[in-house]
Amino acid sequence: MSGRFAFNKGLKEVRFLFCQTGEHSAATRSFLLRNYPAMKKDNPATPVLIRDASGTLPKVYARFEFGKEKSQSLEGLSDQQIEETVSSLVKNNS
Repeated sequence: MSGRFAFNKGLKEVRFLFCQTGEHSAATRSFLLRNYPAMKKDNPATPVLIRDASGTLPKVYARFEFGKEKSQSLEGLSDQQIEETVSSLVKNNS
């Protein structure tokens, strides 16, 4: 895939956690509203899970082959920084 969010072949799942109303999660919500359709279009077979719960700090998880999982906090990041963080996380499973 040549899309902006073309995931690594070993990626099995991407999971976003954030608060549905908290200010600390505003950039994450904005990022997902803009980019979720592109992520799914570029990677139709990879689950992109969105988990929102009151008081949850924004974080993204990437699960790879053999149960390997990496996560990155999104707290305090701008929309552009979140895009860079997610892109780096889903393309690098080492």
